[in-house]
Amino acid sequence: MKIVVVSAGLSSPSSTRLLADRLTAATLEHLDAEPRVIELRDLATEIAQQFVTGFPPARLAAALDAVAAADGLIAVTPVFAGSYSGLFKSFFDVIDKDALTGKPVLLGATGGTARHSLVTEHALRPLFSYLRALVLPTAVYAASEDWGEEGLAQRIGRAGAELARFMAPAPEPAPVPTPTPTPAPATVGSATPEAARDAVPGASPDVNTAAAIAPRSLTGAITSVDPQGGFTVVPFEQRLAALRAR
Repeated sequence: MKIVVVSAGLSSPSSTRLLADRLTAATLEHLDAEPRVIELRDLATEIAQQFVTGFPPARLAAALDAVAAADGLIAVTPVFAGSYSGLFKSFFDVIDKDALTGKPVLLGATGGTARHSLVTEHALRPLFSYLRALVLPTAVYAASEDWGEEGLAQRIGRAGAELARFMAPAPEPAPVPTPTPTPAPATVGSATPEAARDAVPGASPDVNTAAAIAPRSLTGAITSVDPQGGFTVVPFEQRLAALRAR
């Protein structure tokens, strides 16, 4: 199996590349695969050339082919201006629109502050969902203060295990047993199927809703008084006379 790692870090050494390497190592703990790392800073000129010519130079074409042929992808970018870097976006702008369809993708991002920790959700995840990739539930963001903390190591380990699980070949489906014909139930006497069903306690639904309907007064209003003998009808003239006598 093949894992391709796309790192958009610009410096050397790069925290983005470091996060990509740790995600790769965490995945390989659970899966025997061949990793390949693509450093986008080495392809910046070729990516710009494809934008103006429409054709990828040889090194960029090889990188795009590697991503398309991979069984799993790890994509890590630095955060610039609250989102992925322009170089990172440009690489995935020139990739074939079907290259990532159904491919498991593990997302990662690095930044100088924890305030950008949701960049994986509001920027990276929609991008790869648009490309119809299978974006893994766990994405890893690493701020400067996260390095060396236990929480980052746990997230990396969980994300690597998820990618390995999604890359693993699907198990062979179990054979479907042949259904055994079920003998028809014996009919007792001359009872019809409806009668036989009603004879079984609890088999028929209770459709008597009288007990569930609230009583109503003579004028139709819902009341708690039982209308059977609970009301006395007083003629209107009698009620009017009683009011005038007050």
